[in-house]
This record gives sequence, structure tokens and C-alpha cells, in this order.
Amino acid sequence: MNILICNDDGYLAQGIAVLARVAAEFANVRVVAPERDRSGVSNSLTLDRPLRIRQAANGFYYVSGTPTDCIHLALHAMPEFTPDLVLSGINHGANMGDDTLYSGTVAAATEAYLLGISAVAFSLNDKGDRYWDTAEAVVWQLLSHLLQAPPTVPMLWNVNIPAVPPDLLQGCKITRLGRRHHAQSIVPARNPRGEEVYWIGPVGEVSDRQQGTDFAENEAGFVTITPLSVDLTDYRQMGEVAEFWQGVAL
Repeated sequence: MNILICNDDGYLAQGIAVLARVAAEFANVRVVAPERDRSGVSNSLTLDRPLRIRQAANGFYYVSGTPTDCIHLALHAMPEFTPDLVLSGINHGANMGDDTLYSGTVAAATEAYLLGISAVAFSLNDKGDRYWDTAEAVVWQLLSHLLQAPPTVPMLWNVNIPAVPPDLLQGCKITRLGRRHHAQSIVPARNPRGEEVYWIGPVGEVSDRQQGTDFAENEAGFVTITPLSVDLTDYRQMGEVAEFWQGVAL
């Protein structure tokens, strides 16, 4: 089996090193990741300049582009390695609720899924370096179970690992995405030349952490697995919209 690994934190991130090390116990591994942190770029493609691929001393490949770029280059510019599974992460910080729309980590997995390859995005709900042993143990257990019976049709899963020591893990739950209030503030500042610049502020508070959501169960110490879909159609509104536009002649 071949496993392709990507992330959005860059090829030097600790999380991708952990993920590659664990995955290598189960399969042949290739890492193709951005050359620098590209968090929050979602599914963006680099269309205004050419891309480069380089190989680091540790064997990882790094790309001068986004996580989505990395997936396309890994599949189409490096055809000698055909992945059976794509893993993305381990992200430094959670990717839950509507944060998944912005996440480059989830985007890499999504792009693989769109191209017909099963993919799993892994994120650790901690931005420090305290719980990598927890993340490593969780990834090992999940891959061990997943690869016993690999999926026969492409699937897309979003996995979030709680910020607890391994002995305090409560188990694993299948969850739905929660919701976060994204009324982001704009933080004005001035650069060294005195020009006004702006920072995008921090994310808002969680607005839906009901039981069964990724936010609630992860906070309770559970590893959360959320199966994702890329169909954005709101089927509940189709009848209402059809009624609204009935009789319009174009």
C-alpha cells in the first residue's frame, strides 16, 4: 500500500513528521507538503505563478504552493508513486465545525477525495507541544483499524484529537460538525514605515457545541471522527426556491 501525506503547516512541522513516522509502519509513504505555513488557505490553487518541487534532506518533498497544489503535483507530476490513501496533518490546532471550510489541512484531504482517493485529515486540538504522544497513539490505532479493511469507495473523514494525555482519552465518537461564530474582528496596526495595515482577528466563540458535535465530544476527551461531504446543495430549500421562481420566463 502507498500512502501520500500532506498538511498546511509546512513540511518542517512536527505534526507531519509524527504522521509520516506512524504511517510508515503500515505502508510505503511519500510526503509532499507546502514549503511554509499555509494555514487557512482552504482549497485555493496557485494560478498566478509556476510551482516548484524540492526534496529536503529527510526525504520529504516541499512545494512552493498550497496544500491543494501539493496534492495535484504529487498525483500528476510524480506519477511513479500512486497513493491508495491520502493523510493530511497532523494539524497544530483543531479543525472543527465551520473551521473546516477554511482549513488547508482538510482541503488537502478533500482534494484527494475529489480525485477519487480516500482521505483522512488529522488535527490535534492543541497549539503547543504537550500532546504529540497522544496524537501518535491515536493515529496508530486508527490506521491499524482502517487498514485491516480499507474502504472500497472513496471516503473523506475529519479526525480531531483531544488535548489530553493518552491515559485520559475517553474513546472515539462519530460526530457532526458544530458551528462557530465567525464575526472576526479586524485589528488595525502600523508597519515600520508608519503605513496602516490590518490583521484578521481571532475566530469567534463556538455557537453550537451540543452533544454529538465535534466541539462538545472533543472537549469531553473523545477523538472525534466526522465523515464529510462536498455537496453544498441545500436540498431542504429546493422546493421553496422552485416555488419562488415558478412562472418566471427567461
